[in-house]
Amino acid sequence: MSNVTMEATTILSILKKKLAFLSGGKDRRSGLILTIPLSSDQTSMEELSTTLDYLLSIPSEKCKARGFTVIVDGRKSQWNIVKTVVLMLQNVIPAEVSLVCVVKPDEFWDKKVTHFCFWKEKDRLGFEVILVSANKLTRYIEPCQLTDDFGGSLDYDHTDWLNKRLIFEKFTKESTSLLDELSIINDSEKTSSMDKDNRTADCALLPSFDPETVLQTGHELLSELQQRRFNGSEGGGGGGQGGPAWCPMEEELLAQPQVMKLLDSLREQYTRYQELCRQRNKRTQLDEIHAKVMQVVTWLQGPGSELLKTHQAIGDSIRAAQALQQKHEEIESQHSEWFAVYVELNQQIAALLSAGEEEEVAELKALQQQLSDVCYRQAAQLESRQNVLQAAQSFHSTTQELSQQLDGLLGMLCADVAPADGASIQQNLKLLEEKLQSVEAGLTSLRQKGALLLEQMCSQPSWSLEETESPAGEQQDNVQQIQAVMEEMQLRKQRCEDMVDVRRLKMLQMVQLFKCEEDALQAVEWLGELLDALLKTHVRLGDDSQETRNMLDKHRKFVDVAQSTYDYGRQLLQATVVLCQSLRCTTRSSGDTLPRLNRVWKQFSVSAEERQQRLELALNFHTTAEKVLQQECVEAELLDEVDSLGKTLLDRLTMPVIFPDGSEQYFGSPSDTAAAAEGVRERLLLVEERRLQLQESRLHNDEEEEVPNGQEGRLDVIGEELSEKEEQDEEAEVGQEDEEFERATQNC
Repeated sequence: MSNVTMEATTILSILKKKLAFLSGGKDRRSGLILTIPLSSDQTSMEELSTTLDYLLSIPSEKCKARGFTVIVDGRKSQWNIVKTVVLMLQNVIPAEVSLVCVVKPDEFWDKKVTHFCFWKEKDRLGFEVILVSANKLTRYIEPCQLTDDFGGSLDYDHTDWLNKRLIFEKFTKESTSLLDELSIINDSEKTSSMDKDNRTADCALLPSFDPETVLQTGHELLSELQQRRFNGSEGGGGGGQGGPAWCPMEEELLAQPQVMKLLDSLREQYTRYQELCRQRNKRTQLDEIHAKVMQVVTWLQGPGSELLKTHQAIGDSIRAAQALQQKHEEIESQHSEWFAVYVELNQQIAALLSAGEEEEVAELKALQQQLSDVCYRQAAQLESRQNVLQAAQSFHSTTQELSQQLDGLLGMLCADVAPADGASIQQNLKLLEEKLQSVEAGLTSLRQKGALLLEQMCSQPSWSLEETESPAGEQQDNVQQIQAVMEEMQLRKQRCEDMVDVRRLKMLQMVQLFKCEEDALQAVEWLGELLDALLKTHVRLGDDSQETRNMLDKHRKFVDVAQSTYDYGRQLLQATVVLCQSLRCTTRSSGDTLPRLNRVWKQFSVSAEERQQRLELALNFHTTAEKVLQQECVEAELLDEVDSLGKTLLDRLTMPVIFPDGSEQYFGSPSDTAAAAEGVRERLLLVEERRLQLQESRLHNDEEEEVPNGQEGRLDVIGEELSEKEEQDEEAEVGQEDEEFERATQNC
């Protein structure tokens, strides 16, 4: 490896002037070609000497032993400068120089050369100096080893060479320094103790350079060297005709093995350093995980547990329970932060367990188990507390709803009952029953939710063994509070039930009262309808005794129905009085229902009695008339009786019914009355004909003239009576119509 005495960075400004350079070309002896391009400007010999010192420090000793061929390009310079440079070479590199080729300008120094011959000074100088034109330089050096300045084909870029030289020196410097630092760090790890203080000190040892960056620079540099592009050359090519093959310039100038050796050493130390860092990081990570685990465990067992222990109340209302729920959510939020740390730690521990050593695995598993036990126990406490609060909210909500239902039911029970009719009472009673059922369902729900709350409270996870003194006193107070609330609701519900029973009985009595009143009015209406039917439709007296007898039986049944209706109405009105007294309803009474009932019944009684008398009279008339018509021998008294009964019946038909209040009412219409009277007259005519027949049979021939005259006189009398009767019936019908018109007018 070459020993570099100076760095390019320190003389960068001089190197950029390109006062001299190694192009990478070689002479026929495989010696390096050193080119000194002199310019027309004054050249600083000091800077040139510095440049030559730097360039000659690059090749290896083996390469230097083959000697240098120096090309002094004096085509743009003066002869005295060229001579000075050549003489300076004697002082700088006398042993390394084999040949100095001074490239002269065409016909410029011919006269001066005669005054100074370098070949005569060879022994003094120590090397051979020749003057040669540029086009004749190939006599000594192959064209492929000459740059294009001298008509050769060798490429050389001084800027590119300088940049790569800087990279090489930078890599060599950084890699060497980095190797020393890594060696110190790695060796110190072996001798250091395993106590925490030393580990902390070791962790502070860091290299000055980034190993990755230095390695990357070395690989790029090695790649450039292997491509044989360093110093702007493509490496040794073949010589001229019959010339020897040149070795690659990398092995002689930059020594690829030097870079490769540095890279190998650097990779080895860096690998050891990475393993050291990995072990450090693992130990540091274990320490951090242990610290975080203890931090989480300490908080959960300390402040976290205290927060839960000091918040065991369930509240005495829905608002209080909601406030407790909000406070619990704040506690849960605080725990969530620590649970997030637990999840992160669990993931880190799982990752370390998959690649950890046996001792580390045991430690990690112990930490993981401890952390999991504490976190799961705390999470169970939080969940249990959350369940208790939710059950408490549901319990208080049901309690509030039930209390409102009881208040509403009590308000309904305390309000006066003043319904307008039975339907409204039935509706109120139905509403009352629905409210009572709702209260019963609410109380059942309250018992269920109270039992659930008690179960949640009793099923809370116990605290750790060292904290066995749990807040049992507060929990006992909560149990007593729940039981007291349920007992209070039960008592309130029982009081309301008792009041509901009383109100239900009262409302049922009121329903019965309204029903009795309605039925009593209905009885009055029915009785009025019976009276109306009696007066308007019960007019006929029958055409014979059998029919009249049937009509009389029906009439009696009709009267019985009316009597039952009247009795039913009376009973209803009596029940109404009793119910009013029971309900202490002084404002209600039977009103005008009883007078109306009595008035209609009296009218019906009078009308029914009159109807019965007429039917009985008609039955007697028809029975007697049928005897007269059926017997062969009839006494005169019987005939007279028939006449008397018929006349009485006809007179009765023309008479109105006089009610107790003095009003009058006729049976049926005048046409109905006339039809009934006509039937009686026809029967009287038949009886009269029977009388004549009997008289004829008795008088025989002797009284033949007298009897017809008498008979005719009798018939005339009967005809006159019938005419008078018809006139009276017409007058009665007209009078009845007038009376009905007057009554209708009064009613309107």
